[in-house]
Amino acid sequence: MSNENAPEMEYRFLGRSGLQVSAISLGGWLTYGGHVDREGTYACMKAAYDEGVNFFDCAEAYAGGESEKVMGEAIRKYGWKRNDIVVSTKLYWGGAYGTNKVNNVGLSRKHIVEGMNMALERLQLDYVDLIYAHRPDRHTPMEETVRAFNHLIDTGKALYWGTSEWNADEIAQAWRYADKLGLVGPVMEQPLYNMIDRTKVEQEFAHLYREVGLGLTVFSPMKQGILSGKYKDGIPDDSRFAQTQVEFIAGYWKRTGKEQWDGVVDKVNRLQPIADRLGVKMGVLALAWVLSNKNVSSAITGASSPDQVKENVKAVQVYKKLTPEILAEIDEILNNKPPAITMRY
Repeated sequence: MSNENAPEMEYRFLGRSGLQVSAISLGGWLTYGGHVDREGTYACMKAAYDEGVNFFDCAEAYAGGESEKVMGEAIRKYGWKRNDIVVSTKLYWGGAYGTNKVNNVGLSRKHIVEGMNMALERLQLDYVDLIYAHRPDRHTPMEETVRAFNHLIDTGKALYWGTSEWNADEIAQAWRYADKLGLVGPVMEQPLYNMIDRTKVEQEFAHLYREVGLGLTVFSPMKQGILSGKYKDGIPDDSRFAQTQVEFIAGYWKRTGKEQWDGVVDKVNRLQPIADRLGVKMGVLALAWVLSNKNVSSAITGASSPDQVKENVKAVQVYKKLTPEILAEIDEILNNKPPAITMRY
């Protein structure tokens, strides 16, 4: 099985590492192993691979471990060469495993080592390319966490380690310990980033790109689908927010509030003419906008059908059409660009 005839995909270095990941990647959050069945997962992963996607992302917490299982099954089903793909998973919430769950959550050395072993068993792989600390653990000493992730690298169970939803101070602290101990620091961070949620990536992390060469594999680039434009006339029956089975989505309304929701939908409606001028769907424009940020190594997308996968990949070419004038027009509509940080010496 080969993807040599795949459309032109762009591959970007993961931060300052030598690893290259596809600008568009495929993740299993809320979908694979969850409300997308096995055959649907296989079809989406194959469509992604055929489109040139080489990076597949999951986590021990996604669908109680089922995301790792089904994504690992797809890799074996299609006989993909291990060296052709980049696979990641995340450790923190292992509470679904074991009877006494007290040590199955967090970033202790015990959970990092045991959680990695269990994740590899579910994936049926010898190693993952990327392993993330899925959240910061403020009860475990940072030195213990840094040493434990380096242990995974030293024992060949992971090739690079990084963080997800950490703040800039925590990432910098991890690097200080790594430097002091002669160990490897977190190469990448997986933050929320999209047209609406911008401050952490564009302002808070600014010094980390310069100082440690931090790479970004961002999630929710379409803000759970809101930036796709499908909600401009209400909530379609077949959309993600119409279902109530997934607790995270069902509770989104309470966390967001109608006023904030309406404000986002209004901005999407005002951005639609720009997408129309470019001849693309609103969701492709939203993805393209994310890729226009040179600090983004990969945008992790979700998809419930092969057609969605193919549509998302179009953003790789569309972002190159986003001129400074178009980006300025988008900023004027969004009215949320974080102010630049002025360094004082």
